[in-house]
Amino acid sequence: MERKACVDIKTLPLQLLLRRNAGWSLEPVVVVDKDKPLGLILWANEAAYALRILPGMRYAAGLAISRALRGGVVHDVEIAEAMTQVTRRLWSYSPRVEPSDREPGVFWLDASGLQHLYPCLETWADQIRGDLLEAGLKSSVAVGFTRFGCYAAAKAGWGTILFQSSEQERAHIYGVPMDRLDLEPRFRDTLFKLGVSTLGAFIKLPPSGIRKRFGAEAEALHQLARGEGWSPLAPLPIIDPVESAIEFDWAESDVDRLLGVIAGLLHNTLAELAARHEALKSIHLELTLDDGAALSETVAPATPMLDATQLIALVRLRVEALVLSSGVVKLVLRAVGASVSHRQLDLFHEAPRQNLEAAERAFAQIRAALGHEAVVYARLHDGHLPEARYSWEPLERLSIPRPSTVTARPLVRRLYTPPIELPPRVRHEPDGWLIAGVAEGPVEEVIGPQIISGGWWMNELSRAYHYVRTRSGRWLWIYHDRNRRRWFLHGEVQ
Repeated sequence: MERKACVDIKTLPLQLLLRRNAGWSLEPVVVVDKDKPLGLILWANEAAYALRILPGMRYAAGLAISRALRGGVVHDVEIAEAMTQVTRRLWSYSPRVEPSDREPGVFWLDASGLQHLYPCLETWADQIRGDLLEAGLKSSVAVGFTRFGCYAAAKAGWGTILFQSSEQERAHIYGVPMDRLDLEPRFRDTLFKLGVSTLGAFIKLPPSGIRKRFGAEAEALHQLARGEGWSPLAPLPIIDPVESAIEFDWAESDVDRLLGVIAGLLHNTLAELAARHEALKSIHLELTLDDGAALSETVAPATPMLDATQLIALVRLRVEALVLSSGVVKLVLRAVGASVSHRQLDLFHEAPRQNLEAAERAFAQIRAALGHEAVVYARLHDGHLPEARYSWEPLERLSIPRPSTVTARPLVRRLYTPPIELPPRVRHEPDGWLIAGVAEGPVEEVIGPQIISGGWWMNELSRAYHYVRTRSGRWLWIYHDRNRRRWFLHGEVQ
């Protein structure tokens, strides 16, 4: 009989957030779509669930329940990278792994035939959990007979769950709480109002009225819970990265010689990728130093390519920026490939004047020299404070600009992050207020105030903003923080 398993990395985005904020581990923590009071809660930990702070609520509503609530944003790029890394780990335990494209952190594995390699499937599942725990990820693994049964058991439980029969699996999922499944918040709240709190109670509802009362998604879930309509396993093909390694007889600290060795390894790597009909997507360098330290660096071109000249130039920028505490005794080069896509040329396509490929190559060089976070763009948000109305996010791909027609050119306001504290304003100073120093002269004109107040959901604040002009002609944007009783320079009009 076929055996299936489901691995559930509990609220993967939440665990990624806790990696960045280790001090939050004992607090109620949520992941929100935007770090603002009206941000929507997407995932919550056990401490938040205990307080009935659930996905679908607003961040401000959660803070109203508990002032100890912590929240943050986890971007899709970070989640996708974590899913890829976990998939590669799980390939060591089963050649057929299917990551969920709907729920981050959920994976299905084919456990059939593994009894020839493992004395017990429980031992196999425990090894999976231990491997993920070494990567800093807590998970549950359920081994059973159906995809939905394993999924429901893994979502509701912790640790390893092994079903000996399909009847045992069926009886177990009847007690699974509905709030442990990935449900649309409005649908979940409606079920709670009807007293349907477990999967068993949901299964007992008449099938004929599910679609009419709750919608098509609820009907699909009802069919899956009854054991109907589940698609077969669709595993991802195993794609191993191309890896080359070299150990030096003597510790190597000369950058040019290191680059020569890397270039030789890279040429062999590109040849192997070309034989697999792939182009290089990223290069991962692992350097072991003579003093025992280890360095790990990643270089990624703008688009997957097989051009050794451009790749070596990017690697040179990354390697020359390294600060080595001692010589290199071991070098590992790991290349991740991607399938080559053939471009189709449109006869009547009007080529843009902007050369996006050249810009992508330039950005790739900047990332290689300064790191991936060096190329960002400003994303606008609806925020209460000026600094909350935008955020800097990594720029992954360029697009052709489509500017709109502007009748009146707006003034450019340069914001300072964080705001610069100003010297105190003397009430009766005869020579005026020297905000920008003696060279810029005193303040000669003041426009304002414009009051911004609020923040009752976290820390109440009150600011009085002014535009001030110095004698030299500079227009500065300042505010007075009434709670801190301090003046701050927040921007400048240019």
